[in-house]
This record gives sequence, C-alpha cells and structure tokens, in this order.
Amino acid sequence: MPEMGSKLGLLLPAFLIIIAYFYKKDVRVNDKRLDEILQGLLRAENKPTLKPLAKMKVAVGFGACLDSFVNATTLLDIIDFQPPLSAEHKVYLSTQKDVEQMFAYFFKHGAAAERFVQNKDIWDKMVKAAKESAHTRWEFGGNAPVMANRFAMEGCNVLLGGRASTHLKGLLRPELKVIGKPLENDDIHLIMEYKHGDKWGEYWAPRANRFIVHHDESNPTLNSLEDFEPEMLKFSPNLLVIGGLQMMDHFPFKQGQRQDRLEKLAKFLSKVPKSTKIHFELASFTDESLLADLVKYVLPYCDSLGMNEQELPNLHSIMASSGVTLISDPYPRVATTLDHIRNVYKYMKKQTLSASQRVITRIHAHTLAYQAILTTKGTGWKNTMSAAAKAALTAHRHVCGEKNVDTAKARIIMDESFSTSKENIGTGKRIPLDVHKPVSCWDEDDYTICIAPVLVCTKVKQTAGGGDNISSAGLVLQL
Repeated sequence: MPEMGSKLGLLLPAFLIIIAYFYKKDVRVNDKRLDEILQGLLRAENKPTLKPLAKMKVAVGFGACLDSFVNATTLLDIIDFQPPLSAEHKVYLSTQKDVEQMFAYFFKHGAAAERFVQNKDIWDKMVKAAKESAHTRWEFGGNAPVMANRFAMEGCNVLLGGRASTHLKGLLRPELKVIGKPLENDDIHLIMEYKHGDKWGEYWAPRANRFIVHHDESNPTLNSLEDFEPEMLKFSPNLLVIGGLQMMDHFPFKQGQRQDRLEKLAKFLSKVPKSTKIHFELASFTDESLLADLVKYVLPYCDSLGMNEQELPNLHSIMASSGVTLISDPYPRVATTLDHIRNVYKYMKKQTLSASQRVITRIHAHTLAYQAILTTKGTGWKNTMSAAAKAALTAHRHVCGEKNVDTAKARIIMDESFSTSKENIGTGKRIPLDVHKPVSCWDEDDYTICIAPVLVCTKVKQTAGGGDNISSAGLVLQL
C-alpha cells in the first residue's frame, strides 16, 4: 500500500501539469478566436465609405430626466427592504411590499423593467438613500437624450425634444439643440443595476440588468411635443426618432388623457414628409391597452423599429392577440428572434394604410448575444451588414464603458451555428459562425437579414442606456 501511495504521489503532479497544459492551450485558442471575431467585426464596421455625418440631421423626442445609478441590492438593504416570500408582478407600486415583490420578480429572471412608484413617501425614501450613498452615479437620462447624445457623438447634427433644467442640459454634448421649456428641477429616475450572479435573499440574477423606478409626472404626457413639432418640421431631418413612450405604461392619467396625447403624436407624425425616415424605439411595456394603442397610433407612421429580446416577444404577442409577455427568454435563440421579426414585419405589411402612413421597412432586434437587422430591399436603408457589426461593437463598448473592445473582458454566448427559422423547418437553413466573417447576411422574399455576434462584456460598468446607444449606432450607418 505504501508503494501504491508513493506512485500516486508521483503521478498526481504529472496529471496536474497535463491538465494545466491543455487548459492554457484552450485559453489561447479561445483568446485567438475572440480576437479574430473582433477583427472581423471591426472590418465590417469600417467598410462603408461614409459622407460626412455632420451633414446628417437627426431629430429625437421625447423627454429627459436625471438618472441615479445605484447597486440594486445595496440600495434595498440601506432602506431596509426585505426579500419577499414570493416574487410577483404588480400593476401598481403603492406599498413597500409591492416594490419588494416586483423587484424580486424581474431580478430572478434577469429582465429589465421600468415602473412608476405611486407612493410619494416610498419614492422620497428611495431617492434620499440614493443621494446619501457615496457610490451613486448621476447622469443625464431618458431614451431621447441618450439616443440624441449618441447621434451627436457619431457626428450628426441633432435636435432634441425634451424639457430639462440648465444643469441637465450641461451634461449633454454642447452641440445638441434642446427644444422644450426649461425645468427648475429635473425628474429623477433610479436605475437599480445588478450583475450576473448577484443575490438578494434566495433570489439570484441569471444575467446583468436593471430595474428602473420613478415618480415622473411630466415625461409621460409628452410635455415637449407642442414645442418640438414646429422646430422639427423646420429642421427637416434625415431621420426622426421617437422614444420614451414607455413612460405612459401604467401611469395614472386622467380619463382620456393618454389617448388624447397619442392622437396628437399621430397627427404630428402624419405631417412629417416621407423624405424623413421615422424610427420608433420600444422599451418595457406591460400595459396591454397601451401597447395596442402604440400599434394603432404610432407604428403605422414608422419606417423602422428597434427593440430588445424582451420587447420583441411582447410586440409579437400583442399582434397575435395573445396579450403581453411579462417575462421572456433572456437568451433567445436566433431562430426564435428571426421568426418574431418576420411575423411583426408581415403583420405591419398587411395593414391598410392612409396616404400619410408608412410601411415598416427596417426592424432591429438587439439582444445580449447578437444583433439582428432586417431591411426591405430598395427602400434606402444602407450598409445593413456594417450596421449590425457597429451595433454589436457598441453593445460591448457601452456596457464596459470603454471606447475600445478588450477581448480579455469579453465572451461569446451566441451558438456556434444557428438555424434561420424554428417555425419553418423545411425552408430554414443552418448557418455556422465564421470567425473571419462574423456577420452573416442573406436575402429572403423582399428583404435582407444580417446577424452579428456580440462580444459580451464581462466587466459590466452599466446596462442602462445600452439599447438606446446600440440602436442609434446601427441607424447612423444606414441613413
């Protein structure tokens, strides 16, 4: 027995050396693969010969706010909010228990959400804790300002429709022109962020994301619309971007107020000349009647749609008359996403439109793992492959908070190959991921589809504003 133990003692170090050798070899192979994918994405991003972007005019509406970035579980601990026995979805956040159960519901699914806190005392308590925390970060917020800032960063001439204080305007890029009566105090939105693997009691997060809460009583009413409309029409942009409409979700409007504002928005959009393309950026919606109203009042005036892996199934679901999907797969397969995109596209094409309305000719789905863009042939949308690559690279740059992509802080979670359809198995095909040409493009019917893998950031700095930056970056190359 001692002899056997002696032999095992000699074999164990050798065995560990062999394991270490193959582990290092595997790491080197993986690093090389990520570098090759990065170089392929950079080549695709830089392929177009662009005219000066300063000549591109972009108008963006609506709304603005001051974002307070806090660690979600830290904030909840400070204000003594406890993990609930059950995680549940709530229509209204009126009590401490409502906030606890709602946060736990989305946290355990790793899903983004944005909700109005009706109880002013609870809201003030949360804001006070955020203000007193040394780790809180304050930045300009709102879909429109974030997207406008990205367009300006890319070199476009930008007009922003949103009411903001002098302080908030000072946080934006100086070349931005802001339309809207100034505010004395900005509305605050709490961006409660968490990382993959974070725990809160028995709950843990399957991916990095954020839970946004606010007590914003101005942005849900699109209070800059009347000021923005004449300036936007005079500006005559190449692109008009509409966002921030999720602020209407479960907001306590007076009877008929929400419909009145959406009808006025639709009337404004009907006046926009066809030479200006219109893009609508979706966000988190759980109010079924609001989403149905958006399909009725906003989508018929849009050329382009942008949404994430949670918002796309929601839109698809409401069009299929099956309500809304509160929680969707945080890691959807490419085939599922493509089927949803096709179905939304086909649904919109079937609609009977008036002369002032439009047909959707571009859909961009941005997910954690990949970017998918559909564009109708011959409709003026350029560089779809390059746009998908730029969107994928912007996802990493924004979340990591760095201009350059560092493969040491990245991983690929997209499959080695993907099917183009789950619903139509007979006509679908399987496409392998080519590390040298990572953006896959092909034609179907009257449109082109491009898929680009994301080098997912593993050192998360921020998730809020990711979709807005990604969508804007993709649009820049397609004007």
